This record gives sequence, C-alpha cells and structure tokens, in this order.
Amino acid sequence: MKSLYRRQFAMMAAVILVAFLLLGGAFALLSYQYIVQDKQDSMERNANYIANFTASYLTSSMASGIQDPGYQLYIASLANISGSTVLLAENSGEIVYASSGMGENVSALLSGMVPGECMNAINSAGSYSGHSSLDGLLPDKSFVTGVPIRQSSYITGNIYQRGVVLVVSGASSLTTMWQDLAAIFLLSATAVLLLASAASSVTSLRQTKPLKDMAEAMRRFGQGEFDARVTGCEGRQDEVGELAEVFNAMAGSLAKSEAQRSEFIANVSHELKTPMTTIAGFADGILDGTIPREKEAEALSTISSETRRLSRLVRRMLDLSRLQSSENVTAQERFDVCELLLRVLVSLEGKITGRGLDVETQLPEGSVMVWGDPDAITQVCYNLLDNAIKFAFTGTALTLGVQVKGEKAYVSVRNLGDTIPPEELKEVFDRFHKTDRSRSVDREGVGLGLYIVKTIINNHRESIAVTSEDGVTTFTFTLTIA
Repeated sequence: MKSLYRRQFAMMAAVILVAFLLLGGAFALLSYQYIVQDKQDSMERNANYIANFTASYLTSSMASGIQDPGYQLYIASLANISGSTVLLAENSGEIVYASSGMGENVSALLSGMVPGECMNAINSAGSYSGHSSLDGLLPDKSFVTGVPIRQSSYITGNIYQRGVVLVVSGASSLTTMWQDLAAIFLLSATAVLLLASAASSVTSLRQTKPLKDMAEAMRRFGQGEFDARVTGCEGRQDEVGELAEVFNAMAGSLAKSEAQRSEFIANVSHELKTPMTTIAGFADGILDGTIPREKEAEALSTISSETRRLSRLVRRMLDLSRLQSSENVTAQERFDVCELLLRVLVSLEGKITGRGLDVETQLPEGSVMVWGDPDAITQVCYNLLDNAIKFAFTGTALTLGVQVKGEKAYVSVRNLGDTIPPEELKEVFDRFHKTDRSRSVDREGVGLGLYIVKTIINNHRESIAVTSEDGVTTFTFTLTIA
C-alpha cells in the first residue's frame, strides 16, 4: 500500500527536479548565448584592432613588414592580454604569422592554409565568426573570428585587401563554466531535496496521524466502543482539523443514537411487557375461574384498555417506519390550516374536557391557505395538541394560533405547565426522548410523538421551534402560503 508520505514526497521531488531542470536549462542557454556573443564581440574588436594596426604599420614608411621584431612583440602582447591566438594569412589563405597567448606551440600553424569557406566569408561578407578547428589546424574546435586587412594604394589611393587576421580563442573557459554550473545545480538540487524531504516528513506526519487516529477510532467504533474519539486536532484550523471535528461530532451523534436505541428498546419492552402481562393475567383468571363472573366485565374492560394501548404503540412504530422510509413522498395540496387545526381541536375535545382545560384560539378571520400534505399536518397538530394536553396544569388554558408573515404561516400550540429545562429543549425532538420520565407510564408515551412531528415538518422543508419560559411552553412550526 502506497502511503501518503511517499506519494507526497515523490510528487514534491518530481516538481523540484522539473523546476530545477527548466530553470537550469533556461539559465544555461541564456548564459551560453550571452557569453558566446560577448566573446565573439570581444574577439571581433580585437581582430579589427589588429587588422587596422597591421594596415597602418605596413603603410608606414618605417615599416619593414610583419617580420619586424617590434611588430611581432606588440602582436604577441595583444595575444597574451586577450588570451587568444593571432594568425595572419595572405589572401590565398597561407598563414604567414602566428602568435599564441594561451601557451600553445604555433609552429605547426605556420605555412598552413586557412579553409576556403573561412576565406570566402571574409572576402564576401567582410568578416567570419564561428566554432571551427580550421580543417584540423587547431587541436580542438575553438571560437574563430576573421577580418580582412585593408590598405590604401600609394599610386591610385584605392583600398585593397592585403591579407586577413584570424583571432582564435579556446572553449576551455566555457567548459569550466558548464562544470561549475553543473556542480552548483547538483549541490542546490541536493540541498533543496533534503529540505523538501524534511518538510514533507513533518507535513505528511501532521496530515496522516489524524487520519490514522480516525481509522483506529472507526475500528473501535465497529467493535462497539462508542466512546472512541479523535484527539490532538482541537487547535488545527485546516481541513484535517475540520474533518476530525466532524468525525467526533458524528461519533457523538452515533453514540447518542445508540444510547437512545437502547433506551427505546427498554421503553418498548416495558410498554409491551406491562399490558401483555395484564392481558394474560386477566384472561387466565377468567379461563380458570379465579375471577368471579360478576367481575368478568371489569376484567374484560381492562383487557380492552390494554389492547388499545398496545395498538397505539404499534401504530406509532408503524408511523415512524413509514416516515423514515425512502419511499415516503410528501404530497403538496392547498388546504386551510385554520380549518384543519379546529378539526383536530374537536377530535381532542374529550381529553381537553377530562383534564379540565380551557381553549383560546388566535386565528385570523377567513381562510389561511397553505401548501402541504393535509394528513401529515393533521398528525403534526394532533401530536402537538395531545402533548400540550398531557403536560398542561389542570384548570389552565391551551392557546392555538395562526399568524401570517410574508410567505409563511406560523402555527403555534401553547400550554401552561412545568418549564422544560434549557438543556433539554434541544433534545425534545430526538427519538425516544421523554422529558418527564417519572410519569412516562401514566402518559402512555415512548418518546416518538415529537420526533414524528419533526420528521414530517422536515419532509415539508419547513421549520419547527420550541420555547419554554416561566411555565409557558410554545411549539411553533411554519407552512408556505399557497
């Protein structure tokens, strides 16, 4: 398995090498062109100077030709100063004089011939510049620059070509420069690669350690250790820190869901066990004659009540399964939410009267048409109103309201009872959550009613909120105006 460190280091090393190759190649090319051009310009200036000096020297009345020791000493000095070899040749190409400032033996050059292409270039273009060995006259290819020696005729005054001057400079200096550049390049590339390796090791370790911790936490999660969390990323302000934070949040949510599932199983087991035990006990009592005939009607009434209780539990479970099904699609119809709320109120009139509660309505005049699934919203209103009835203080009033704001209708259900603690307000819509556990048996609930409400509202792409202050608890949800 390839690790992230190896991939990152290979990518970084490849990028650095490519960058160095491109920069080194561009720098070498530009340096070569600049140095070669500068060298050729310098050699051409020297060649022109020697040609002009030679022409002046030969036309001087005191001149005795290029064999004059003074002339040769001067040309040798110029050759030594410029570090080049100076050749003088006749128009035919025959070399008649050679002086080297590079310490080379020039005797082999004397009486040699300058190649025809070089002479043709000087005769036709007025100069020659190139990289040549002069057809083997030079031991290695060197930079060669040639210019003509032009004199003025004593008789006619016309300018004619007396010969040519060739200035030769070796390429050893450039070779040395390339070697130095290569050494600098390799040294720099090695240093940068070492630094990149160290930086890559640090950054890769910083990136991969949290990922390994997450993988280990996931393994522990899979083995049932729901308290596993990723630590050490609390101060990171990057994507890895964000991923660790999201993972911990997910782990907390899963752990909470697992705790709620266990609680739900316990609650359902309790809710199922109690009525089933009661039903079995009274049924056996009737069958074996333990219960007298005059009390059989009372026993059958208890069996019927417990059966309905089981039916409510099963119905809630089926509603929850249907709402969580991926096939559940919320129908969109126009309906009057005020009329729907009043119908729900009438259906619960018996419970309201039994609890000794009053009802106050704050509904607008006329209809409030909204979009949604009437059956689902009916269930929402029923659950909220039934919940308000259960937890309202006897003798207080329930308040039902509908208010239109912009494109939304706000439906509210309010009761007066115990204040829900702030830490539990954010949990009232969770599955299996029961605010009042001490009276859960009497209240006939398993903590699914408000979760079903939240699920239906979410399916409608609407919102629901709850507030509880000074004993006044209000649930408010929204619907889109049609």
